[in-house]
Amino acid sequence: MNAATARCTWCGQDPLYVDYHDSEWGVPVRDERELFERLILEGAQAGLAWITILRKRDGYRRAFAGFDAQQIARYDDDDRARLMADAGIVRNRLKIDATIGNARALLALHERGGSLSDLLWDAVGGQPMVNHWRRHGDCPASTPLSDQLSKELARLGFRFVGSTIVYAWMQSVGVVNDHLVDCFRHRELIRPLD
Repeated sequence: MNAATARCTWCGQDPLYVDYHDSEWGVPVRDERELFERLILEGAQAGLAWITILRKRDGYRRAFAGFDAQQIARYDDDDRARLMADAGIVRNRLKIDATIGNARALLALHERGGSLSDLLWDAVGGQPMVNHWRRHGDCPASTPLSDQLSKELARLGFRFVGSTIVYAWMQSVGVVNDHLVDCFRHRELIRPLD
């Protein structure tokens, strides 16, 4: 691999993982539905490998109405039973209940005039934080900012939002650029937008 295509080591060789790394991870996201989807998927990943969730992402989108919070918030016991039988997602009752509860928490946040986008991007002054890690092992699992955002999300009624999950979410949606400095995406994502 030449310097132009050097990647973060965590994505390995799996084509799905490589595509996620190259096209999504660390790209700034402000769209509310996409932020909600990524938060739910990061929570679903707890205790599992991220590739497991990537492989089930289409199943999640189907099972959870394209991450439409309005629809998910109306899910009832029949929907819970359907989800527990759905092999296309992680069939964990706590994670399923958290997704439904998080949809309700998101709607309540919107009713108060807030948004996930504002919560995240206001915390970093509207611009991604850029780190300069040389090795994957240098990158933290959580930070004081992820601690703060985790507490705020929990206060707002969200679940499966521990600091490590929140930091992974921040990385995923580009609030923080944690691509390694020799990764081609690190350079691409810090270029000024034309």
